[in-house]
Amino acid sequence: MTTAREEDGTSGELTPDQHLGNFVRKYRLDQRLTLADVSTRAGISRGMLSKIENGQTSASLSTLTKVARALGVTLSTMFSNYDVPVGGAQLVKAGQGIEVVRRGTKRGHTYHLLAYDRGPAPQFFEPFLITITDESEVFPRFEHSGIEFLYMLEGKLEYRHGQLTYVLEPGDSLTFRGETPHGPERLVDVPIRFLAIINYGSPGGTGEAGPLTGFGRYTAPDSAH
Repeated sequence: MTTAREEDGTSGELTPDQHLGNFVRKYRLDQRLTLADVSTRAGISRGMLSKIENGQTSASLSTLTKVARALGVTLSTMFSNYDVPVGGAQLVKAGQGIEVVRRGTKRGHTYHLLAYDRGPAPQFFEPFLITITDESEVFPRFEHSGIEFLYMLEGKLEYRHGQLTYVLEPGDSLTFRGETPHGPERLVDVPIRFLAIINYGSPGGTGEAGPLTGFGRYTAPDSAH
């Protein structure tokens, strides 16, 4: 897992002059232009352009407009990433999801957690990549609070929700409430792979699901027993 970071040398912690200077220098170098090239196009001195790139001056709007035109960009483009939060998107590369081994996991049946929060706050959704390779595996019925979403990637599966069964093939999806008994009814064509995304509910809400104890299975909080 990696966390996305800015790579353009700009940051919301920089002053506007510093951000602008970083942008002008990076863009100029990307275009393989010299200070002389840009200063000549903009009609300003190389010294002034150097000060702008080093964040050592607060250039006038007129000067900035000339520099923008010399670079072939707009003023809004030059400031488009200023004061934007760094962010912290979680990237899980292919094959690097956590293989979850919990009570109920059996031979020929694995699932990988594709997003996980290592912080102290509870996580309110979990996406899994489910893989089933043993056609003889039998699943019990599962019940948990919240909403579950399935998306088929490979194979063919009959999935039961309550009294109804649904045939799922690649590209099919199924959304349902977890309180109703549900689970694989018949493994038609293995190997089977599908995404299972469980939404526990919003923070502070009622009916929040407990921790996962098996494929699609949740244990209610102690207070619910």
